[in-house]
Amino acid sequence: MTRTDPPRRPGGLLRRRDFRLFWTGETATNFGSSVTSVALPLVAVTVLHASTFQVALLTAAAWLPWLVIGLPAGAWVDRLPARPVMLVCDLVAALLFLSVPAAAWLGALSIGHLLAVALGGGVVSVFFRTAYQVWLPVLLTRSELPEGNAKLQGSEAVAQVAGPGAAGLLASAVGPVLALLVDVVSFLGSAACLLAIRVREPRRVLDRAAAGLRQEIAEGIRFVARDPYLRVLTVFGAVSNLALTGYQAILVVFLVREVGVSPGTVGGLVAAMSVGGVLGAVLATALSRRLGSARAMLVSNLGAAPFGLLIPLAGPGARLALVVVAGVVIGAGTVVGNVLKGSFRQAYVPHGLLGRVIVSMQVVNYGTIPLGALLGGMLGTILGLRPAIWWITGALALTGLILLIGPLRRHRELPDRPALDRT
Repeated sequence: MTRTDPPRRPGGLLRRRDFRLFWTGETATNFGSSVTSVALPLVAVTVLHASTFQVALLTAAAWLPWLVIGLPAGAWVDRLPARPVMLVCDLVAALLFLSVPAAAWLGALSIGHLLAVALGGGVVSVFFRTAYQVWLPVLLTRSELPEGNAKLQGSEAVAQVAGPGAAGLLASAVGPVLALLVDVVSFLGSAACLLAIRVREPRRVLDRAAAGLRQEIAEGIRFVARDPYLRVLTVFGAVSNLALTGYQAILVVFLVREVGVSPGTVGGLVAAMSVGGVLGAVLATALSRRLGSARAMLVSNLGAAPFGLLIPLAGPGARLALVVVAGVVIGAGTVVGNVLKGSFRQAYVPHGLLGRVIVSMQVVNYGTIPLGALLGGMLGTILGLRPAIWWITGALALTGLILLIGPLRRHRELPDRPALDRT
């Protein structure tokens, strides 16, 4: 259920008030979350002196809710208007992250508290990310989705460049605990932008009211399981996320304790690695037009993952550049793939099923993230940090081969609707 095409205006979607507001709010929360992605582990490492495994548990806790509540969340989002769901998520997230500096001020901060905040933030993320994917086709027309996704992914990538650097500077200036206040402000800013949007979501006619939640969930699972494109993309996403999270969960610990990098420099390195996301967002649309959307997805994912093998070669001085090169290339490939996958799915899946299809895929995709974090923590504890990253990045290098199993390799373009719907 995308909107009809309005007249095109110079400057693209950023000339449209409602999209500009949505984009601004998303950019703010992405920046805040990017600061938190570095600040929260730094709180655990430098303030609470957490072990490698405890730091990895923070990542696991943030993604565990996808396994626990992901499927029913998709059915609930399909029943509810998407924008109010996102508003509630923003406000709850602001309160959660505000509790960390509050607890530190009271002298009550603990690893258990950080884990509870990470878990609660993960629950909020399940609902927000699902509602966000359902809301975008309401805000944009079908033909505008690729541009909209590219702009949103691009701003997210820019935020991931600026956020870690800001986290490092703030951690050095005021401490990592107070750096989390940036995330609180970002969630409040996102809520304000959502309230100002004028587009209203059409009232949904729930002709499946007689059906139970379990039956609604099953419809989404069956759609994904029977579709050759969505099925392969789901498996690929799960395996690649397992490997990506495996090394990312222990990367900060590796840089601080194995390589000897200061907290401020860690933020700068992660920011430099995130430049790849900006590059991927810029290149995604051009690659899709030149190579075709299916071929661009194959090239970006098959070509980028092997660069992860540079990370365990990192060391002091000039060898830190190896981490940056790996992060840039992997980030570019990942974002190109995400832009193409997101636009494909929003146009391809019937709107009434979109929330359930998204979570059916994301439960598998994101469900491996806590497993990857635990795997990284366990291997880092048992084998040591550098050997663990060798094993995990070696597995990452092979993940793109999964995409060759399905129909992607036989086509230049991804289809715009399921085969049974084509005439």
